[in-house]
Amino acid sequence: MAERARQGAPALEVHDLNVYYGSSHALQGVNLTLQQGVLSVVGRNGMGKTTLCKAIMGLVPVSSGSISFHGESLLGRSPAQVAQMGVGYVPQGRRLWRSLTVDEHLRMVSAGNKGSWTVDRIYTTFPRLAERKNNGGGQLSGGEQQMLAIGRALLLNPRLLIMDEPTEGLAPVIVQQVEEMLLELGEESGIDVLVIEQNIGVATTVAEKVGIMVNGRINRVADAGQLAGDRELQQRLLGVGRHGEDAAEEPASGSEASADGAKPQAPQSQRVYQSNPVVPTRWSKPVPRRLLIQQARTLTVAPTGTVAAARSAQAELRPLVATGEQVVLVAGTLDTKGEELRFIRDLVRAAGLPVRMVDLSTSSGHHSGAEVPAHQIAAFHPRGASGVFGSDRGESVAGMTLAFERWIKRQSGIAGIISAGGSGGTAIVAPAMRVLPVGVPKLIISTVASGDVARYVGPSDIVMMHSVADVQGLNSITRQVLANGANAMIGMVQARRDADPQVAMQGDGLPAVALSMFGVTTPCVRQISAALEQDYDCLVFHATGIGGQSMEKLVESGLVQGVLDVTTTEVCDLLVGGIFPASEDRFGAMIRRNMPYIGSCGALDMVNFAAPETVPERFRERNLYRHNPQVTLMRTSPEENKAIGQWIGERLNRMEAPVRFFLPEGGVSALDAPGQPFHDPAADRALFAALERTVHQTATRQLIRVPHNINDPAFAAEVVAAFRALHGGGRPKQKTRSR
Repeated sequence: MAERARQGAPALEVHDLNVYYGSSHALQGVNLTLQQGVLSVVGRNGMGKTTLCKAIMGLVPVSSGSISFHGESLLGRSPAQVAQMGVGYVPQGRRLWRSLTVDEHLRMVSAGNKGSWTVDRIYTTFPRLAERKNNGGGQLSGGEQQMLAIGRALLLNPRLLIMDEPTEGLAPVIVQQVEEMLLELGEESGIDVLVIEQNIGVATTVAEKVGIMVNGRINRVADAGQLAGDRELQQRLLGVGRHGEDAAEEPASGSEASADGAKPQAPQSQRVYQSNPVVPTRWSKPVPRRLLIQQARTLTVAPTGTVAAARSAQAELRPLVATGEQVVLVAGTLDTKGEELRFIRDLVRAAGLPVRMVDLSTSSGHHSGAEVPAHQIAAFHPRGASGVFGSDRGESVAGMTLAFERWIKRQSGIAGIISAGGSGGTAIVAPAMRVLPVGVPKLIISTVASGDVARYVGPSDIVMMHSVADVQGLNSITRQVLANGANAMIGMVQARRDADPQVAMQGDGLPAVALSMFGVTTPCVRQISAALEQDYDCLVFHATGIGGQSMEKLVESGLVQGVLDVTTTEVCDLLVGGIFPASEDRFGAMIRRNMPYIGSCGALDMVNFAAPETVPERFRERNLYRHNPQVTLMRTSPEENKAIGQWIGERLNRMEAPVRFFLPEGGVSALDAPGQPFHDPAADRALFAALERTVHQTATRQLIRVPHNINDPAFAAEVVAAFRALHGGGRPKQKTRSR
């Protein structure tokens, strides 16, 4: 009876909690409920946020009140007992051992761990930790230490994760990565998360509700979208949302009257909503109210003639160029890289191309003379200029990164964009560049371009050029490198401008379809492409982790009208720990776009590793196949296939558009055919059975067994027939073009 009563209990419930430090009343009747998912708590320093975390973990004595975890009381339990119940903790200050290496930290926690979070998965989530695995805790930067603290907590595979300031000290690109991870944790993996944050942007992004802590109490629990857009509420309760410059814009009571003798009217704020953030289809569901609120813009409207009216125009969108024209953007932090960026600008201008400078400086008093000044970009932050220009450099860089991305989403007429800088400048410009469509030239000259650039490039077509010397002044090296970058941008823009439209857009008029392929499914994809090429523009993506992300980026952008996702192998590497993993959002673009989906089990018989010596020790006795000197394949086991089938099945269940997912009984790859090294009918049966148990089949969501190998012509014919049935059966009629 007690167990049944606890089944519907909240993940975390705090009631009338009081904590004292001597005579100081730190927590004063705190009430907080986390039903499930992610809940953020924000507040100024000294409000009791960290004390709340410590009270939950049993690290400080509780004077009165209650704390329950899924219906079970946590009061009176030691921190070890709380952790054993399934509560993980990422403390503020990291709490690492200076003498232990990164790998030793993680291996120590993972001993005996059989959950989904493994050491390999931590290294995949935080590639920087993999690069520093042999460094001691005292040799890591603040951001790297924070990554290690988060990874250490996840390795316990907790049901509830308490995170105290998880993004403190992280670079903007890592902050974004942590945001995405928190969203995935709350939505997909069954881990509930309590996030203590001072970064309002992070807190409102990762959670639907945000608790506001004031003087040891939860003052209120607000809707995240409302809090993100309400600067007055932020200022009143949190002391943020205003900047010294903003305060000067508001006339005090009794200020000067206008020219006609009337007192100026107070400015009013208006919220601008976009009813369809994504182009709707006939399968689209109504956009959730929370998303509409979060994506809305706040505009200040003041009477004509007032100072506020004149300055509020700065927050409005200013067209870069006249309609139909295009311009090259040179973007960067002009307060530190002005000489170098102007050098690039002058070369582009000398080539006869229209060019605009975009200043991304985070020092509010800097006047660069750029056509697009920093304050105009900063106005696009959800909190306005106060979200960018502050005393904390890390928060300022993160704020400018978000503001620039939001600004560039609203622009048109961009012929190309080029930047030059160090790690900070690269982190600012890269997310905005990734927003632009594939094909628009994007080039970054950077000191980090000789390392792992995946986190900057992502699924886009950004060109990274190593600066060789630091981007710090013009000298014999930087002049050559910067000139090469500028001339490369000039060439790309001119080539796109001068190209014959009929040549540049071959396949124009044909709807684009995306196909996923691996070497061991190449015959299948070639046969499908040959059958469809007269009616469709077939875009093939190599299923190497980033290939799947690139495919889904095009789907999300509305540039692809159909998907033939026959090679889903990236899921194997995600779940088992290979080198080509999918993201946790695999299939997400099709889910959100409500796009009809054709898929299959292509290459789900293998996990990818690098050279043979890199295969983890625990897999050395498995069925391994040397694909080439740099790639070693491992046959998936029945147990692994069961988990893979269940994971894919759960994602298919979230698709509301028609689904046809094929199960090739004759083998899921060239290596899985009879007589081949990976032929394992038992493992395939485990995969198919897990899919059939998990997928909720309906008239529109179907699993289809076919008695062929995935590379057999008969299999390709079945897939093509299903695709044509879902997409109208043939080539859409095209209007005749007049010449």
